[in-house]
Amino acid sequence: MKKTKILLSGLLLASATAMMAQGAKNIRINEVLTNNTASIQDDYGQNHAWIELENTSFTTYNVRGMYFTTDRSVLDPKMSVPERIKRMSVIPSGDPRTQIGGHQHLIFYCNSNPAQSKLHLSLNVPLSEPLWLGFYNGNATELIDSVTIPALAADQSYARQNAKSWAVKSAENVTPGIENFIKTDETKDAYLKREDPHGFGITLLAMGIVFFCLAVLFVFFWVFGIIMRNIEMAKKVANTQPIKPITKTVEVTHDLAHATGNILQDGLKTKGIDKEVYIAVISMALKQYQDDVHDVESGIITIKARETGWTDEGSQMTHFSKPVIPTQHHAPKIPTTPEIR
Repeated sequence: MKKTKILLSGLLLASATAMMAQGAKNIRINEVLTNNTASIQDDYGQNHAWIELENTSFTTYNVRGMYFTTDRSVLDPKMSVPERIKRMSVIPSGDPRTQIGGHQHLIFYCNSNPAQSKLHLSLNVPLSEPLWLGFYNGNATELIDSVTIPALAADQSYARQNAKSWAVKSAENVTPGIENFIKTDETKDAYLKREDPHGFGITLLAMGIVFFCLAVLFVFFWVFGIIMRNIEMAKKVANTQPIKPITKTVEVTHDLAHATGNILQDGLKTKGIDKEVYIAVISMALKQYQDDVHDVESGIITIKARETGWTDEGSQMTHFSKPVIPTQHHAPKIPTTPEIR
């Protein structure tokens, strides 16, 4: 039992770790500005280099505990985790803004003091120099995303165009906190081609619509089948129950007709011999049919009274009743008072 619990705990931990890793892979570096002179300012009115993250999924994910780094030495697989963490800047917890909603963006300020805000990092970002930027998971070993940024002029940014390509944006086209490329004259087909170059998104969307329609049709026909079965059952009950007495009467009549036919055939074969017997049998059959025909009707019981002399005799069995003159001459006389001898 203990081994089973340990196994289940291990499976749950592995599943949770896999789900977290899958959610972390939906976070990517979206735009970077290294030389900020006239771009956005922080809460203290200061200009800092900034990094923008984007959540590409539809679910919320918390990036607290993840790491930024500009030191390429962390790519050495032989480097220990503690040594790698020393060369990284962690995203602290305690700020609800680190929970990035689906298709939302979050900006972190670099070359700053983390004491000012949870979104301020001490990450060293050189001005106007080429730069490698890595984004690591909370284990400090899994590289989630990385980009090599060229030397940028003041207020220029390096922004992602799609899954693989990047472009330098001029100061007037920098888009912190929103999508990088917004074109009012861009067609829907061009937008889909830019955002989903391999067609995976549109394929999943089409399959989802098809399966949803199939599920709706399945539920509709399932409910329709239940309704139709109940209607057919109700029709069978309504059509079967009332004709039971009629069916019984027809069966009795058929049996009598068959018996009468057999008797007449036998009478013809015997040339009328014992015709009195046949007539008597037919009469008895007809009499039985007349007496029993009502009993086959549903809910009807036929009771026939039988005349006896017991009523006259029973009324004289107690001296509290008045003497009753028998209705039949052979009824015994019962004295109402004791005889004195």
